[in-house]
Amino acid sequence: MIAGAVTALVVAACGGGQNQAAHEPRGKFPVAIGTATFPSAQTLSEHTHLVLAVRNSGRKTIPDVAVTICNVTCAYPAPAGEGSSASAFAADISGSNLANPSRPIWIVDRGPGACGYSCENGGQGAGTTAYANTWALGRLKPGQTIRFDWAVTAVQPGHHVVAWQVAAGLNGNARAVLSNGSQPHGTFAVEVGNTPPQQYVNNNGQVVNSP
Repeated sequence: MIAGAVTALVVAACGGGQNQAAHEPRGKFPVAIGTATFPSAQTLSEHTHLVLAVRNSGRKTIPDVAVTICNVTCAYPAPAGEGSSASAFAADISGSNLANPSRPIWIVDRGPGACGYSCENGGQGAGTTAYANTWALGRLKPGQTIRFDWAVTAVQPGHHVVAWQVAAGLNGNARAVLSNGSQPHGTFAVEVGNTPPQQYVNNNGQVVNSP
């Protein structure tokens, strides 16, 4: 899915003791992207969602539907500071002696997957994997659709690009393809304004944005 960054990693899931990509079949698995949304205009501190809906349009069960979120592009090799070298929903900054150059553009409030104990205590949700910037939601039978939903909050103003890419597994053997044979991927161009939304509490005790 991301050559080098992903396929070179054969690691165990945290606490699971098993390779997340073990026994992955080799082949192409047709998919269709039913939904791909992320607001193009946002403001600081605004809570939004990036949503991707993946449908299995083929005749075989997809081993493990996965989505990688990248900075600018998911292509490999990517320019310095782009691709999966930067954290998901983040960008790398220049400078020496930085243990981690990535700085968030959006904070991930909740990642895809069921929200269990870890998620309820600030973790990334059940869909997180040991692979760079990648979430996986498991097997998908023919005709079924699975929904990836990231709840995020913008923390850095400016013009930003978020790239995404879909895979049918974590080890690179199972490949997701569109009807034309290409890999499902895309980008969102987003302008984050530097003025936080104005909010107030109405007579019903609800927090609402000013028009």
